[in-house]
Amino acid sequence: MGALLRTVVFTVFVPGTMAGLVPWWILPAGARWDSGLVGILALVLAAGGAAIYFWCAFWGFASYGHGTPLPLDPPKRLVAHGLYRLMRNPMYVGVGTVVAGAAIGFRSANLAIYLLVWSAFVYLFVLFYEEPTLRKKFGANYEDYCRRVPRWLPRMSSQG
Repeated sequence: MGALLRTVVFTVFVPGTMAGLVPWWILPAGARWDSGLVGILALVLAAGGAAIYFWCAFWGFASYGHGTPLPLDPPKRLVAHGLYRLMRNPMYVGVGTVVAGAAIGFRSANLAIYLLVWSAFVYLFVLFYEEPTLRKKFGANYEDYCRRVPRWLPRMSSQG
């Protein structure tokens, strides 16, 4: 099975569950999407987050890196182009943005709390598993990348 197909399978089961199924379960019965401007903006936000995830997972990891977002099947080479030139974790940011859009669109405190808990888990996973693993795998190249590129949010200036 190629990297693209493995990424499809991973996407359905992991981000699909975290940004789709779990939020659906958390929503109170009868929750409705805001039909006004807030709902439209929330939909744009969620769609933008999905686009970030798909671009990074399929173009960055599968096509360029020849791997998947699954930690057991990571890219074979360091992905440091595209959105990865701006931030080190755009896929997590994309998935979180999908959940944020849903929390806003449904005006759901439950989803906002879920987003905070999920974000804390992701932060700890990145800090204690992902980054040490990447340091071992890519060495000085990854260290240099970490010095140049922020973890979560792009820098607002061109100064490094």
